[in-house]
Parts: sequence; C-alpha cells; structure tokens
Amino acid sequence: MTTDVLASHAADYQQTGIAQLRGVLTAEEVAEIRDVFTDQVERDRSIGSADDLAPDDVLAQYPRFIHPHRREGLPVADLAKKWMLDPRIVGPVVDMVGPVYAAQSMFYFKPPTARGQALHQDNIFLQAHPETCIAAWIAIDDCDAENGGLKVVPGSHRYEIVCPDEADPEESFTSTEITLPDGMTAEQTELAAGDVLFFHGSTVHGSGPNRSADRFRRSLIFHYVPVGSTEISRFYSPLLAMDGSEVLIALTDEGGVCGEGWTPSAPH
Repeated sequence: MTTDVLASHAADYQQTGIAQLRGVLTAEEVAEIRDVFTDQVERDRSIGSADDLAPDDVLAQYPRFIHPHRREGLPVADLAKKWMLDPRIVGPVVDMVGPVYAAQSMFYFKPPTARGQALHQDNIFLQAHPETCIAAWIAIDDCDAENGGLKVVPGSHRYEIVCPDEADPEESFTSTEITLPDGMTAEQTELAAGDVLFFHGSTVHGSGPNRSADRFRRSLIFHYVPVGSTEISRFYSPLLAMDGSEVLIALTDEGGVCGEGWTPSAPH
C-alpha cells in the first residue's frame, strides 16, 4: 500500500472518524481465519460470550469470541494475536493516531437470522483516557445491508461519549442504543472479505439483523489505544505492545465487555 493511499485514509479518518481500506487481506488469508474460527465454534463454543442469550437464540449457537488472543493453546489464539499485531493492520492505525497498544480482539459470526447490535460508541466500554480507542474491523465475509453489515455515522467522532438509551430487543442483542446527534444519519457500509474498516472510539456505529437466507457476516475485530493512554477499563488489561509484551496502565472499574452493561462515569 502506497504512502499516498495511507495519507488519504488518514485524512479521511481525521475528517469523518472512519477510513476503509480495500483488499488488505488476501483470499487465502481470509479463508484461513474463517475456517479456523468456524471450526472452533462448531467443535466447542464454550469460549464464546452467550451468557445473556436464550439457548435457542442462533447467537448462542454461534457466540461471539471476546479476547480470543488470550485463549492460549487454541489455534484461534495464535491467529488472533498474529493479526492483532500485523503491520498491515497496525500500520494504518499508527498513521491515523500514532503509536498504539493493542487492547482487544473479538470475532463475530452473525449467522442468518441473528440480531444486530444497536448504535453505540466503543470507548464507552474501553474507557481509554485521555484520548480514545480506535477499531480495526476486518470483514471475513462480504458484508452489506442484507446480512447485517455495519452502519456508521460520519462525523460523530466529534460527538462526546453519552449515556445510551434502551435498544429494541427484536433488532439488537445488546440492550442499549445511542440517540444520534441532530443532523447526523447512519450510513450503510459495504465491505468485501479482506477489507478493513477503521473507526474512532467515539464514532457511532452498529448493525441491523442478518436478514439473508444463507450468508454469514463474520468479522475479526481489534481495538487499539494510543501509547499515551493513562487508564483503561479493567477488562482490557493487560494491553499488548507491538512486540507482543504485556503493558500495564492504570485501571478503571467502569466500562467492560462491549454490549454487556455500562456504568456511567463523571466526565474526564
């Protein structure tokens, strides 16, 4: 990827809070990620996060994996950590926000009929301070409106972190939803497998249900925080430096797993 391309996307990020890079991963690399994670969930889904889901919910059969890079001894751990620290992912992040630590890995399966995730802001959960987190959202399947691709709100990265309202439980597996600022609208993204969407920790985003008949919407997601961060929610400690070593900074007991509750805090 050329310097001019990266500079253009860094400018997009500063202006809108969002940047999309096409074809970052090859078809073979995407297939490996898809196969390893799908094999894991179909053999043993116990490492997934499904505590708040009814047993017959399709998301309980294909639960999202939180921090798979910490599941030592499993192939998903090696693969998540590899891509979490890969220069093709971290390089654009550094171009956008400067040197970073890795804070989180996630894998979402989102099979047909699965509910989406209501509009939210990631740093409400990570509680990174004094700056914010940045997400790298890697499409493992082609993603669009039909199968519940992400919606994003350009410019909302300038919107403060706010207390969310209740979400529609028929549409979202999470219980809270952000009310959009006046004049802002959510825009549907379309990503091909191997594309990466980067977005600011205050950027409002979410997704609708997977309304397709037979299309998964799998995604591998990472969060990073600037090396100047002075605190992070306890759930995300330890952070990882780019050499894979663990880093400890001050902790807050607020925040937590994305979508599993939030405790309001006083503004920093």
